[in-house]
Amino acid sequence: MAASRKLKYGTNPHQKTAHLLMNHGDFPFKVVNGEPGYINMLDALNAWQLVRELRASLGKPAAASFKHVSPAGAAIGRPLTVLDKRALLLPADVEPNPLSSALLRARGADPVSSFGDFIALSDVVDAQTASLLVKEVSDGIIAPGYEPEAAAILSAKRKGSYLMLQIDPEYNPPQAERRELFGITFEQERNDARVTPETLGEAVTQNKAIPEEAAEDAVVALIALKYTQSNSIAFAWEGQAIGIGAGQQSRIHCTRIAAEKAETWLLRRHPVFAGAEFLPDLSRTAKYNAIDMCIRFDSLTDPEKAMLAENFTGPVPTVTPEQRRGWMREHSGIVYASDAFIPFRDNLDRAAATGARYVVQPGGSARDAEVIAAADEYQMAMFFTGLRLFTH
Repeated sequence: MAASRKLKYGTNPHQKTAHLLMNHGDFPFKVVNGEPGYINMLDALNAWQLVRELRASLGKPAAASFKHVSPAGAAIGRPLTVLDKRALLLPADVEPNPLSSALLRARGADPVSSFGDFIALSDVVDAQTASLLVKEVSDGIIAPGYEPEAAAILSAKRKGSYLMLQIDPEYNPPQAERRELFGITFEQERNDARVTPETLGEAVTQNKAIPEEAAEDAVVALIALKYTQSNSIAFAWEGQAIGIGAGQQSRIHCTRIAAEKAETWLLRRHPVFAGAEFLPDLSRTAKYNAIDMCIRFDSLTDPEKAMLAENFTGPVPTVTPEQRRGWMREHSGIVYASDAFIPFRDNLDRAAATGARYVVQPGGSARDAEVIAAADEYQMAMFFTGLRLFTH
């Protein structure tokens, strides 16, 4: 018997009639709190698949922050350094557990974009993780379960309306997937290609070495791309995606967007921001927004600069072009990944400026030789996976 569930509304509020349907059996999730909407469920189910695959491939707790059916951030639970904590505006004495670390990394990749996101966690939510999430502006969460204290903390969020979904971790969908567009039903084989460190194979460049942690970063990047609207590019470092460029018609535009986000992530860790004198009681969101504006200070208009100054009791901290270049030179070992082949070397030229050392892509372009030569110029190790990861 088919199962049906009414949603708040469709993609937009004027699309008042919206449902979820299951042709066989019951839904593989239950609503613990709140009322789901159409976009909520698209984000939740895509984000859940991402973190489940990361958990299965790397054996570590994973988190994803989704907005508009693409990840703003994705991460595994590596420990946070003192520098990480400072950039995440956390007290130095906070010691997150692996699941909490994954959450903080995923939401901290691009906190401006994660505002009002949907969270997915690979493991049962504990009280520490819930206590960290409850402070963030987020629309909902999907996870395989909630400890009682964690459920109590999160169910009080957003005046009791915070959406909480509990997914059956053993559920696997049918092999054939369908969608309807303009009255026409499409059907295809589900993309169940598994991404692991072995997916990388052997490098096609002169430099063939990749450390174990960078190989993990490559898996994080590739699995994030698998659930990002294409075309898409991801930069990954320290167990997390630090810059994702999604849904552009040109790959170089994806690269530029992802590189700018990755550089912002890196520059938020610059020492100039360590002593920032924010107004008392300024929210974490406002602090993140202010630091992002400080990083882009030279491109701001005079009214924007005046508005920015209102966030600080002291001078507005900024980074000079020389400081920016020096800080970027201190960072290398970053993974640069593409969901489809890289057609021109200009993508590598831009990626190299953001510290990319390892490149992961399917290969198969008519200009592969040109792209490999560019990677060799930058002493990058580049891997052809033979696996395209488009999402549409």
